[in-house]
Amino acid sequence: MVSKLNSSEIIHFLIILLIILIPARLLGELCRRYKLPAIIGEIFAGIIVGPTLLGLFFPSVFKDVFLSTPHAFEAFDGIANIGIILLMFIAGFEVDLKQIRQNGKQAISISLTGIIFPFAIGFASVWYLYQSHFANGFNNQLVTSLFFGTALSITALSVITKILLDLDILNTRIGNIVLTAAMVDDFLGWILFSVIIQLMNVGKGEASFWSVSIVVLYAVFMLTGGRWLIHKLLAFAGKGEKPGRVLTMAVCLCLISACITEGLGVRGIFGAFLVGVGINDSKYFTEKHKHVLHQFTINVLAPLFFASVGLRLNFIANFNLEVVVIILIIACLAKLLGAGIGSAMSGMSKNESIAVAFGMNARGSQEIVLGLLALQAKIISEPVFEGLVVMTVVTMIISGPIMKHYFLKEQKLQLVETS
Repeated sequence: MVSKLNSSEIIHFLIILLIILIPARLLGELCRRYKLPAIIGEIFAGIIVGPTLLGLFFPSVFKDVFLSTPHAFEAFDGIANIGIILLMFIAGFEVDLKQIRQNGKQAISISLTGIIFPFAIGFASVWYLYQSHFANGFNNQLVTSLFFGTALSITALSVITKILLDLDILNTRIGNIVLTAAMVDDFLGWILFSVIIQLMNVGKGEASFWSVSIVVLYAVFMLTGGRWLIHKLLAFAGKGEKPGRVLTMAVCLCLISACITEGLGVRGIFGAFLVGVGINDSKYFTEKHKHVLHQFTINVLAPLFFASVGLRLNFIANFNLEVVVIILIIACLAKLLGAGIGSAMSGMSKNESIAVAFGMNARGSQEIVLGLLALQAKIISEPVFEGLVVMTVVTMIISGPIMKHYFLKEQKLQLVETS
């Protein structure tokens, strides 16, 4: 017999939603007001109502709200997981395959060095420091090192897009190159992470090879024949100009792909991301459709997920300053070095190269998602995950102002030279 929530559990579930959503949205909007990413406020809201603060100062209240009715919290966790699946779906919208083809040659040095250097430095650093700082319950030095190399390679596409918009250079040559490089970083990073999850889930040898190959082949299909199939299905749903049908079809395709990748041993968010990439250039999925889905996800579902990050951990009890500092140094050094060298190789000036490097150093929601998945899979420990969260927040805060400073410095220098 299928169990369901009783009346008391439904009320408790709704109370949990309100207690989490209200402070997450309020703090998210506060951050936006001061030109900071909303995700910072949403995570901090979870820390406030979670075991870190509410659980510390009012343990009985925390227990009554979140622990006394397990079924209600499980229902909330389900909603939060739908939120992250849809968030990665709309993140795929930002990956424009046409733009990657157009600017690929110019952006290739930035994207490749922006991936290779962080991956190599992250892998080597964690491999060397594994026993002293990064050992965990999974106890696999190779997988943990591979994860860190991948996590440090990814650039926050949404964050860098906002920075470029704020600087009013999104549609310039440099803006397009940087955005294209970030897209390539994002996409290759998720492919790498899917492979790492497979290596963790299956044994060594032939079985591992075939499992990884199937995931890669599915990704290739979704970017080729899958895009054609998505386009045809959206065209069918769009007959009669019913926008609701197209939106329903798109979300269903997202969930189907999430089920497929989950069944292949990779998390469902990877499948959702692939559909988002494939659906982006379909004329039947218009900007209006994207706007509706984006607004609901960003303002309702995503805050629930990011606030839930703070609910899962005690950021005071598990905080390790040494681990945080190590992760922050490795992450910034690797990305700044890689993206800076790539920018210089592509012909940019010194100031432009530094600006681009700091822009590419911005991390965001993807790192939090990757970190949480790695924590759940026991690839990393709680103090290490907290270090990733702190690194993400710090790089989000510093990237915009520093990038702006060096771009303005370059503009002044060019004015002096032309006058």
